[in-house]
Order: sequence, then C-alpha cells, then structure tokens
Amino acid sequence: MAQRLATEYVQTTLQMTEQQLNQFLHSAESCHVHSYVKVLDGGGQEIVLEDESGEAVHLPLERKGSLYICELSCRLVNPHLTNAVRKLFVACKGDGIVNRIYQGFTMMYYYEKGSVRKIAEVTTSQSKLVYEYKHTAGELQRMFQLTEVEQEISRLYQDINFWLDERNKAVTPEQIAVIDQKLRLTTHKWFALEA
Repeated sequence: MAQRLATEYVQTTLQMTEQQLNQFLHSAESCHVHSYVKVLDGGGQEIVLEDESGEAVHLPLERKGSLYICELSCRLVNPHLTNAVRKLFVACKGDGIVNRIYQGFTMMYYYEKGSVRKIAEVTTSQSKLVYEYKHTAGELQRMFQLTEVEQEISRLYQDINFWLDERNKAVTPEQIAVIDQKLRLTTHKWFALEA
C-alpha cells in the first residue's frame, strides 16, 4: 500500500458554530495536537494547531453572524495534524479540494458540504477519474417532475383541434390553405415532441 507523503487543503472553506469550535478544540488534544486560539490585531481570530515536533497549522477564522468561517489552504505532513484537520473538515462539512499526495501520484478529493463528490488520480502524464457522485434517484425524480414537454404537447394538441374546427368553418380555398399550413407546422412540432 502506498504511503501518503502529504495532504494539501486547497481553497477549502469550513463553517462552524461556536459550540463546534469548542468541541474541536477539546478533541484536538486527543489527536496529540496542542491547540489554542490567537486574537489578531484587527479583532479576527486564528486557531493554531501544533504537534509535538513543532509543526503547526494556522486556521484563520472570520465571524459572520453566529458562524465562524475558515478559508484554508495548507500542506500538512505530520499525521497527527493531518488527522486533526481532517476531523475538523468532516465535522464542519467543509467545501474544497483535498490532495492526498503519494510517491508518483496525487489523489484529488473534491468535497461539497463534507461529502466527497469526485475523486481523481493525477500523475505527471494524466488525470483519471476514479469516482464521481451521482444522485441518480434525485435526478430521476427531477426528470419525472419536469412536465414542460407534456404541457407543450397538450397545448399543441389543443391548437390542432382549434385549427381543425376552423378548417371545418372555412369557406374560401385561401382560408383553407392558410389553415392547412398552420396545421402542418403544429402537427410537425407535435410529432417531434411525442417522439
């Protein structure tokens, strides 16, 4: 099995409540990671996670209403730090790209609300899609609920009936020719939609 060399968080975004933040800070200690919150000059805050070897990652926090928003881009090598940030990322339903770097290739995980939506294996020469989330049941439900085509067919059917009634009332050959042309166009659309 390939050994991971590093984990990269690329343009990831985390949203957490104050309760989630406090829970994370308490749980980080169990990952052999020391955590503390720094207050910055502009009033902003930053979570600092530091392992026993001295490697650290800084997670900038911006408060928006009742949520803390963290926009993060970093590269982690230490397994303890990597595990701590991964737990935070999943708990806060993060969005973004997480690269797991191995010797000779990188696995790119695309996250949306904490769930993997796509995985790609990238080498220097190619990129191969490994997994892509497809909400098949939801897509089928959405297609089933689309009734625009059925509504158009129904409208065309009513138009055809109207023009047939008008043809029965028509007196002159010119009126019949105009009505026949309208019937040809309408029935052509109708058959195309029915197909």
